[in-house]
Amino acid sequence: MQEKIRALLDRFREVEELLGTTEVHADQKLYKQLAQEHAYLSEVKTIFENCNKYERQLEDNRQLLKEESDPELLEMVRQESPLLEQALLAAKSELENLLVPPDPRDHRPILLELRAGTGGDEAAIFVGDCVRMYKYYADKMGWKVEALSSTPSEMGGFKEYVMSLAGHNVFRFMQYEAGVHRVQRVPKTEAQGRVHTSAITVAVLLEPEEGEEVIIDEKDLKIDTYRASGAGGQHVNVTDSAVRITHLPTGTVVTCQDERSQHKNKDKAMRLLSAKIGEELRRKANKEMADTRASQVGTGDRSERSRTYNFPQNRVTDHRIDLTLYKLDRVMQGDLSDFTEALVKHFHQEKLSA
Repeated sequence: MQEKIRALLDRFREVEELLGTTEVHADQKLYKQLAQEHAYLSEVKTIFENCNKYERQLEDNRQLLKEESDPELLEMVRQESPLLEQALLAAKSELENLLVPPDPRDHRPILLELRAGTGGDEAAIFVGDCVRMYKYYADKMGWKVEALSSTPSEMGGFKEYVMSLAGHNVFRFMQYEAGVHRVQRVPKTEAQGRVHTSAITVAVLLEPEEGEEVIIDEKDLKIDTYRASGAGGQHVNVTDSAVRITHLPTGTVVTCQDERSQHKNKDKAMRLLSAKIGEELRRKANKEMADTRASQVGTGDRSERSRTYNFPQNRVTDHRIDLTLYKLDRVMQGDLSDFTEALVKHFHQEKLSA
């Protein structure tokens, strides 16, 4: 690890010099790439220096315990040392996460699509719970959230919900949220108090970036408009503002009804359509990429699972990395970092092994 960090620190100094040259400033694309790399390397440098600082302070404390005779000072050192050890462990863990090399897609904005699977009303309610969970997590990470499309359920929650997330490292930490998420709890609709298992699917789609726009011919689109409605059949408005777009060559269908304006709904639906078609094009271009919606979400059956949320036991288990934590209450409040960071490390190691 030390050798890798030294190489990164050497690269930090090199990138810093490059960013000061007129040639780089004249090439905006190169400047943006180097600026992102500099931000990453700067973070590595800061955390590495923190590790060294905590280690020096702990060594100083060990020396004081051997040499000092003042009882008050000794007591203060004894109280401080466990706090420094905790800080050192946290900094080392953060450094290990950072040493997973950056991917050019790390900061790309994404569309997050959640759908109710097996379990009917309870699955739809859990979609609503997970929408809140991801919004809380996005807020903790400083990401921008925008709702794109939703289909409310009569009993609460959503049959489907699509939102965009944008910000630093958004794809890096969200890409492995894709898959089947199972919930085990007593549904609100269960009179006998029995625990039920339901499932929802989560898909993570990259939004096309500048220079990577998906060309969609208007002739290939079937656009339907209809009256938007909410749960229980209550009309959101009295105009045909909701939009359904079908891409005829691929059969891809997207809908949007959240906005009162048909024009805005069409714009959002086209963003979602571009992301879905772009994902399909990437899959065809590179068979090894396993981030297509089909491979991510499976069938939505209970037996397929990426993660299980067990409410009676306050337990969350990610089955891909065999990580179980008994803090479901905190996870549902957006405390997802233990899972997202562990998944990044795990799949990086898998790539190295392959």
